[in-house]
Amino acid sequence: MDLYGQKGTCLPQKIIIHLIELFFLWLSFWLLFQHGGDIFANLLNIQNTISDSGVRRKILFGFNLITFFRFSYMMTFLLKRKIPWGEGLSVLFAFAIYYIGFSLFSISITKPIGWLEYFAIVLFIVGCVLNSGGEILRNNWKTKPENKGKLYTGGFFKYSRHINYFGDILWVTAYAIITGNIWALSIPLMLFCFFAFYNAPMLDNYLKEKYGKEFENYEAKTKMLIPFIY
Repeated sequence: MDLYGQKGTCLPQKIIIHLIELFFLWLSFWLLFQHGGDIFANLLNIQNTISDSGVRRKILFGFNLITFFRFSYMMTFLLKRKIPWGEGLSVLFAFAIYYIGFSLFSISITKPIGWLEYFAIVLFIVGCVLNSGGEILRNNWKTKPENKGKLYTGGFFKYSRHINYFGDILWVTAYAIITGNIWALSIPLMLFCFFAFYNAPMLDNYLKEKYGKEFENYEAKTKMLIPFIY
C-alpha cells in the first residue's frame, strides 16, 4: 500500500500506457470494421456478421473512445501518485480486455439492438459519471489548502467509500451488455470480485492507518462498494 502515499509524475509510464492504448484502439477498429474480424472469426471457428448496419459495433467503439479520453484525462491531470511498472502492465491488460476482448465477444452476434442495449448506454453514462465525476470532485476538494490532510467523504463518496470502483463496475457491465454475448458478463463479475475482496479492503486498511478515527467514523456509516447495500 506504500504506493498510495507516494507522489510522482511517472511520465514514462503514462506515455507508454497512452501509446499502447492507442494501438489497442486501432486493433478494436480493425476487428469491428475491417478484416480483423474475419481473421479472428476463422481462428475461433465462428461467423463474423455485421447486423443492424453495425449499430452495435458503433456503440461499442464509441464506448472505447469515451473510455480512452476519460482515462487519459484522469491519468494526466488527476493521478498524482507513482505508477509502478507492474501496475502499468495490469492497467494495459485491463484495457486490452475492454477494447479488444469485448470487440471479440461481439463479432458473432447477429441480433439487433433493443431496450437492453439502450439501458446499457444509460448504465455506461452513469458509471462514467460516478467514476470520473467522483475523482474530479475529490481532486477539486483536495486542492484547497484548508482540506490538506483531511479525509474526503463528500460528493459521490458519501454514498459508498469506493464509489469510483462501483462506477467502474457499472460501465464495464454496460460494455458486456452491448456485446450481446452472455459470456462477456464474466468480465464485470471478475472485476466486482477484485474490488470487493481485494482492492477495496486493501485501500480501506491504508486509509484507516492514515486517517485513524476519522476513517473509522466514515466506515461505520458508509457502505464499502455498492451504495446502501455492500
